[in-house]
Amino acid sequence: MRPLDDTALARDGKVLILAYDHGLEHGPSDFEDLPERMDPGTIFEAATHDAVTALAVQKGIAEAYYPSYERDVTLLAKLNGTSNLWMGEPDSAVNCSVEYAAEIGADAVGFTLYGGSNNEVEMAEEFATVQESARDHDLPVVMWSYPRGQGLKNDTSGSVIAYASRLALELGADVAKVKYPGSREAMERAVRAAGPTKVIMSGGSKVSDEAFLESVKTVMDAGGAGLAVGRNVWQRENPTQILDALEQVIFEGATVDAALET
Repeated sequence: MRPLDDTALARDGKVLILAYDHGLEHGPSDFEDLPERMDPGTIFEAATHDAVTALAVQKGIAEAYYPSYERDVTLLAKLNGTSNLWMGEPDSAVNCSVEYAAEIGADAVGFTLYGGSNNEVEMAEEFATVQESARDHDLPVVMWSYPRGQGLKNDTSGSVIAYASRLALELGADVAKVKYPGSREAMERAVRAAGPTKVIMSGGSKVSDEAFLESVKTVMDAGGAGLAVGRNVWQRENPTQILDALEQVIFEGATVDAALET
């Protein structure tokens, strides 16, 4: 595992991934309030903001839009994903190889692992193939580490999130994308469990600017490396405004009040 600063994924060791894999994972419902966000071009434009260190998309969107933005956007190819129409135990279909991601210009790859699912063993084996191939192509690997399954009672408890970040370390991910566990103490525990693997927070559903930035600030104060965010950016009328604030909190260490004043 090499330092994250040596990759295209980070800036000063910190990460802000703009995620736009929701069309597959959630369907069109995420775009209903702002129908223009159905157009991936609007998200690629947002991803040209200096605060964004990478844009995470599925291969179809990468194929169609990345060639026009390859000079301005760092591409993170999401290699698996499952529609919200799937009703079985949590699983995620592999729909892109590392080799193909590299061919279309990806600078990093991402992969979801549902620890605790009845499908965990198969997913971990798939991740092993991805991780080793990514090493061959010199691409950093981000694990969407989301414990889920019929036996899991609380997928955001401190102990579960720490386990999620540990899974990423044990299986060789460079970055663990985990859900927010609700407190600085719990996030510090997750960061400790991850060792050299960087821990970033999943942005989750849209909340107020202040509530969102407070959670991001807590993650940074706990030793987290940043954020992977979708809806809390592009479901806003003005994505640039919240990205300006995130840049201050993540990269400049500003307080939430200071970030909101700009």
